[in-house]
Amino acid sequence: MDRDERRGPAQPLPAAEAPFDAIGLARTLLRSIRSGALATIDAGDGTPFASLVTIATDVDGTPLMLLSRLSAHTRNLIADPRCSLLFSQGGKGDPLAHPRLTVTGRAAQTSEARARERFLARHPKAKLYADFPDFGFFALEPAAGHLNGGFAKAATLDPRELLIDLAGAEAVVAGERGAVEHMNADHADAVALYAGAAGEGDGPWRLSGLDPEGMDLMAGDRTARITYPEPVRDMGALRQSLVAMAATARAKAG
Repeated sequence: MDRDERRGPAQPLPAAEAPFDAIGLARTLLRSIRSGALATIDAGDGTPFASLVTIATDVDGTPLMLLSRLSAHTRNLIADPRCSLLFSQGGKGDPLAHPRLTVTGRAAQTSEARARERFLARHPKAKLYADFPDFGFFALEPAAGHLNGGFAKAATLDPRELLIDLAGAEAVVAGERGAVEHMNADHADAVALYAGAAGEGDGPWRLSGLDPEGMDLMAGDRTARITYPEPVRDMGALRQSLVAMAATARAKAG
């Protein structure tokens, strides 16, 4: 028996040791998946309970949900906040050939105004019921990520690898909503160029969010995650990056 056999079945590598960009793929899945499976612990007998929920993310990537206290999963979370969320990209062919990410952690209700803004930017139709008295916004504080990038691609991630460090980028966080509204109102052509350069195809693309690493786009039910050439830490660097990306996209399309 050789050494590998004595160690047993292969375990997923830490993200930093994976032979592919596990951190980049995990963060893209976090930002681009709009619905997923929420697994909670039944408040009555402890049975695992899975349900479908809609998802957005905070600026740093923290998963956000809008949940009703009338739902079983919400009652479960109030009794025991431990849970997990499955982000699955899906697509044609074998479902197991496509990337997916499971994030484990604890979920708690949040009254942060930004959580509401970012969730409703991602799910505009939720404005119809977001203010119902039984609804509330919940944030999942990640404890770990378990990434399967397709066959023979697996990795584990810690919270620092899943989420973006916002230290030093406070100006970007504060200016995000204004920048999103400005780009959608005055630079829709540039937003379309960003999507086209990333191979996302035509559509009425709009920004739903910006952060220090990239931008989140929507066109109906379609989503796209586009990263900047380099992370930004202030609004001046963000403007420069957006201008340069638009110029590069125009040249590519020209």
